[in-house]
Amino acid sequence: MTVLLCPAPFSPEREMALLAQGKTGDCGALASFVGYCRATSASGAVEALVLDHYPGFTEKEIERIAAHVIERHQLIDLHVLHRVGAVAAGEAIVLVAALSAHRAPSFAAVAEMMDYLKTDAPFWKRELGPSGARWIEPTADDYARRQEHAR
Repeated sequence: MTVLLCPAPFSPEREMALLAQGKTGDCGALASFVGYCRATSASGAVEALVLDHYPGFTEKEIERIAAHVIERHQLIDLHVLHRVGAVAAGEAIVLVAALSAHRAPSFAAVAEMMDYLKTDAPFWKRELGPSGARWIEPTADDYARRQEHAR
């Protein structure tokens, strides 16, 4: 398991290539998700997204969630790379990749991990745009998707 908070841009393609190189012979599937900072939101133009966190605590909480996801889906490995600090529009914010023997657990694990990151990970997010900063909160839909994993 890898959980890494990145203050600088990362290349999802490079990270996925490294992950694929390190897979084991038991791996039959690698599923991933990359989230990018959009240039627009419901509030208008977005220049950057700022993600604040508590160093040490945030990583531990994401590791706790990741360990649960690994066990629940019987993964071979799980990788979570998440930006912190200022993320410019167009840059990658997050990469979640799951390795498993079969595709269904990998897809399910990536979806579950992303839903946990959206609702439970200790990040505080602000959009920066021409009209100033705006705090971002998880939506009702985010919480509903997250609740699906509690079953």
